[in-house]
Amino acid sequence: MGDTTRMEPSRRARQLPPSPIRALAPLAEAARKRGVRVIHLNIGQPDLPPPACVLEALGRASRLPLVYAPARGLPETVEGWCAYYRRQGIEVEPDEVLVTAGASEALWLALLATADPGDEVLVPEPFYAPYQGLLAAAGLALVPVPPGPGLGPPDPAELRARVTPRTRAILLCSPANPSGAVWDRAALTAAGELARQAGLYLLSDETYREIVFDGPRATSVLELLGLEEHAVVIDSLSKRFNVCGLRIGSLTTRNRAVMAAALELAELRLALPVVDQLAVAGALAAPRPYVDEVVAAYRARRDAALAALSTVPGVEAHRPGGAFYIVVRLPVDDAERFAAWLLAEFEHRGETVMLTPMRSFYATPGAGCDEVRLALVHGPETLGRAVEIMAAGLAAYPGRTG
Repeated sequence: MGDTTRMEPSRRARQLPPSPIRALAPLAEAARKRGVRVIHLNIGQPDLPPPACVLEALGRASRLPLVYAPARGLPETVEGWCAYYRRQGIEVEPDEVLVTAGASEALWLALLATADPGDEVLVPEPFYAPYQGLLAAAGLALVPVPPGPGLGPPDPAELRARVTPRTRAILLCSPANPSGAVWDRAALTAAGELARQAGLYLLSDETYREIVFDGPRATSVLELLGLEEHAVVIDSLSKRFNVCGLRIGSLTTRNRAVMAAALELAELRLALPVVDQLAVAGALAAPRPYVDEVVAAYRARRDAALAALSTVPGVEAHRPGGAFYIVVRLPVDDAERFAAWLLAEFEHRGETVMLTPMRSFYATPGAGCDEVRLALVHGPETLGRAVEIMAAGLAAYPGRTG
């Protein structure tokens, strides 16, 4: 007789928060099989082409020997990151940069290098949804901090009030995914001062650094004085160069002990792909005018989407200062139910839209239940049509509340 014991995965895996996108993906596929065209506003997968130099470098690099790269990253790629920061007016040395498999690995390494299981991390809401899973897998407690007006940076007093003996770090994102909020120098300085006084790390996700629509450029925590031991920057090339599939990011810190720990952890995965690293080195060294054109394209998309949303009764759209998302509050009983209904039961002239429900972008119970995130990954005309479809859906949705 065989053993009938049911083997279960680890508690760590079972306790990871579910992704609403995974739940909606089968509904989107079913809609396509019914012949309904789905406009995807649910994922930050840019539709813009990468710089020509990246494609040319890919061709050259593909003919090179596929050997192991150093765990820190190829010297060309490390120096490319240093040159990139230099163009931002930020001086960093090669031994202060670690090339990573995108921002996700950079954050993962940063968390493992700075915090121990049971520690707490303060995270302003709304936050990039995978933060919850990354912190949970690392055994860390996510402590949510309510946003300021317009989903902006939190009041410094709200951050300070949540510091306990178990607090190890503050994790922020600017410009923010999903809200598009840009932390100005005053807000960053206040967070940095708290980190310095309380002995915390300041983990700053700066993936969308250049994508700022209004006002001055986004400030990096690397520019703030007195945070050499506290600041850790998580960065990625996916969005500024439209190369999500290359998976190249970086972790940058002047704290040598943290960098040494992160490098030890990175050595466990041996190396990153040589071809991918060589492909982006040239773009890092000379990001403009390409990045300026990307920002102009997203600014036009933001303005077109906001104009269209302003005509939809009962809808409240938050104006993003950067990144390429818009958070929208809808007059519905439940945004997840509405997003599923659009895919499973609704079409408008043969089309529907796939939205991202916002519940998983908050840790506070009940927050975000009537909000969705729209990713500006289509041109203005398509975005306008998507909003028209969403408006028609709202008019027909049986769970509309207002």
